[in-house]
Amino acid sequence: MISNTAGTDSAGAATLSVQVNGEPRALPTGSSVADLAAALGLPDTGVAIAVGDDVIPAGRWAATALVDGAEVDVLTAVQGG
Repeated sequence: MISNTAGTDSAGAATLSVQVNGEPRALPTGSSVADLAAALGLPDTGVAIAVGDDVIPAGRWAATALVDGAEVDVLTAVQGG
């Protein structure tokens, strides 16, 4: 679950604060890019996620931990003409 505040959640678990496309979000401490993608309900394809200035390949999302204060940009592909 993602909330808009950091510190602790309703169960008292520690959270970290990240910026996702400029909006503050709180995630459980130890969350990965994959955890964020799942919490946001992102599709498995057509998505790029950058943490800071680094685009994270989808194959490394689970191994890429988020840290407090991280700036994350989520981009999705759009079809059309």
